[in-house]
Amino acid sequence: MPEHAGVTTLVVDDTATKRYIISSWLRRAGHTVVEAASGAETWERLAEHAVDLVILDVRLPDMSGFEVCEQIKAGPETGSLPVIHISASATAVTDRTHGLRQGADAYITDPIDPGEFIATVDAVLRYYRARRRAEQLAGRMAALARATLAINSATSFDELAAIAAQSAAEIFAVPAGAYIAPPNGPPRRATVLSADDEPVISTLAPDVLARIGAALGMDGDAAGTVSGVVPDARWREFQPDKLTSHDACAVLTRTKPGRPPTCIAVAAGGIPDAEEYTILQQLAQTLALAVQALRNYTEEHTIALTLQRSLLPQGIPDLPGWSVAVRYEPASETAEIGGDFYEMLDLDGRVLVAIGDVQGHSLEAAAVMGELRHALRAFADQGLDATEILRRMNSVMQRYHPHQTATVCLLTLDPATGGTVVASAGHLPVLFLHEGRARWGAGGGILLGFPVDEVALEETEIPPGATAVLFTDGLIEDRGIPIDDNLERLRRLCTETEGDLETFRDRIIAEFGHREDDVALIALRRDA
Repeated sequence: MPEHAGVTTLVVDDTATKRYIISSWLRRAGHTVVEAASGAETWERLAEHAVDLVILDVRLPDMSGFEVCEQIKAGPETGSLPVIHISASATAVTDRTHGLRQGADAYITDPIDPGEFIATVDAVLRYYRARRRAEQLAGRMAALARATLAINSATSFDELAAIAAQSAAEIFAVPAGAYIAPPNGPPRRATVLSADDEPVISTLAPDVLARIGAALGMDGDAAGTVSGVVPDARWREFQPDKLTSHDACAVLTRTKPGRPPTCIAVAAGGIPDAEEYTILQQLAQTLALAVQALRNYTEEHTIALTLQRSLLPQGIPDLPGWSVAVRYEPASETAEIGGDFYEMLDLDGRVLVAIGDVQGHSLEAAAVMGELRHALRAFADQGLDATEILRRMNSVMQRYHPHQTATVCLLTLDPATGGTVVASAGHLPVLFLHEGRARWGAGGGILLGFPVDEVALEETEIPPGATAVLFTDGLIEDRGIPIDDNLERLRRLCTETEGDLETFRDRIIAEFGHREDDVALIALRRDA
C-alpha cells in the first residue's frame, strides 16, 4: 500500500496544465487528489471532501492565495489543515516571507523539482500527523483525568460502572462496557454505544467475570491485571445481547487475591496504538480501585451499623396509657460508628427515659457510649435519682475517658400521674407539646466530662393528650444555618401532633431530611 494511501490533497491553481502536473506527482505518491481553479472553488471542495493537505497557488483569478490561506487558517473547521504555497511569479524573498507569516507551512517557487516537492509534502504531513497525534493523546489524557475524578466521586456500584463505560466511550470514540461485581448481588454491566448515549445497566450471570478472566489468561484468584483482544464470537459467549459486531479489547483487574475482578472493554478499533492501550489500562485500574474502595466502605458501613444497633436497646418497656415511638438514624455519609444513644428503663412504678450523645464518630465514641449506657443502668438499678446518676456518670467520664465529652438528658416519669423530672447535663431541652402549643423545657447543665457536677433540673407534668420529644443534636444541626433557626423550625413543626405517634416521629425525621450526623429521637405521648 502506498505511504500516503488515504491522504486527500486539494490542488488549487488557475492553470489547468499546472494542476495536472502537480496532481500527477501527488497521485503517483499515493494521494487522492481533488482540484480547484479559484478561491471560491477552494471553499466548495473543502465543504465536499475531507481534505488533509492544500497545495495553493499564490495568484488566483478571484482573490490572492495569501488571503485564501489566511481564511483557511482562521476557520474553526479548517484551521489545522496544512497549506503549501506554490508560485511561478511571487518568488521574491518578501513574497515567501509574507506567505509564511500568513499561515502557510511551506513555500515552493518555480521551477519546482518533483522530488523536492514530494519531500516537502512528506515533511509537512509528518509534522501535522505528529501534531494531531499529540493533540489526540493530550485530549484522551484530559478525558482520563476527568473520568478519574468522576469515578472517585461515585457513590454506588451502578454509578461507577456507568461512569466508567461512558468515559471509555468518550476517550476512545467507540462502544464500551464496564463490568463490576457488587458485594451483594450478581455482577453488573454498563454499556454505551457512544459517549452521548445514556449507559444501559444490566445484570450478568454470576460467573461472567471469571470466564472473561479465563479468556484473557488471568491466573485463578490471583491479584493483577490481564488484557487482550477477544474475538467478537467469543465475547458473545459472555454477552449474548451484544449490540455491535466488533472484537473487544478488554482489561480485567483484580486488586486483591480472591476478590471479584472488574473489567472494561471497548471495540478493538478504538485502541490503535500502545498509548491508547496504556490509557485503557489506567482507566481499568482506576475503576478497580474505586470499586474496591466502595466495597470496603459498604462492608465497613454494614459492620458499623450492626455494631451500633447492637449497642442500642432491643426493646422498650410497656407503658399502659402511653404511646412511645423511638428512631435511630445513622449518618448516611460515614462508615464510622457514632455515639448517639437512647434508653428506657422500668424502675418499679417509674420510668427512666435517657438520651445522649458522645462526642465524635469513631470506635472510641461507640465504646464510651456503651460504657455510659451500662453505667446508667447500674446506677439506676441502685435506686439513685437522676441528678446523682448524672454525677456518677460524669465521674466515670473523667476517670476513664478524660478527653471525651457527652451530653445526656434523663427524664424520670411517673406514668400514673404524668409527673416528670428532667435532669440535663448539657443536652438540648425537651420539647413539650399540648393542645397545639409547643414549648421548650429548661435544658442546660454542664456536659459530662468536665470537672463540674452541675445538673439542670426541671419538674413538670405531661397532661393527658400531651407529648414529650427528646432528640440529639444531629436532627437540627446544619452547616450555615443557625441552630436556633432549626430549633424554631422543629417547634413549629411539632405544633401539629394529631394522628399516630410513629407517623408523627417519621414526619419529624423526613422534614429535616438527609443528616450529616447520627440522630436519636424518642417521643412519648400520654393517652387522652
